[in-house]
Amino acid sequence: MGFFSFFGRLLFASFFMLSAWQMYNEFGVDGGPAAKELRPKLNRVLKDLSAKLGVVIPHIDIRKVVPAIIGLKGLGGILFLFGSQFGAYLLLLQLALTTPILYDFYNYDPSKPKFESLLIDFTRNMAFFGALLFFIGMKNSIPRRQHKKKTPKAKAS
Repeated sequence: MGFFSFFGRLLFASFFMLSAWQMYNEFGVDGGPAAKELRPKLNRVLKDLSAKLGVVIPHIDIRKVVPAIIGLKGLGGILFLFGSQFGAYLLLLQLALTTPILYDFYNYDPSKPKFESLLIDFTRNMAFFGALLFFIGMKNSIPRRQHKKKTPKAKAS
């Protein structure tokens, strides 16, 4: 059972680790393709939040956001691979912060092809989110090993 558990975590974590590696390799002076895709979507979310909350939200430098995403994916994936709950929490944080911004299907008309691809990616990430919650729940439901107290042997008289 231990091998299959590790193999399943390897397959799951490989999605995040390979994505982080690709983002790292493409990261340039401007943040790479990830920054180019994230910048307009993040600006739109910040503009909407600013309008709804009635406060000015400070500018966020995208060249600092992309390395943070890379770090959450990479470190979270490696730690998750070895069964760490902290790694699962890092991946949950990354998914919670980036999924609604990157896969903003709600800003598109359902008849457009872009809507469908964004919705599919959004639901995939929500499935990952659910799987991580399941992993954390299972980790918390398994009782920790308790050392058995040795009962002293009765002396023969």
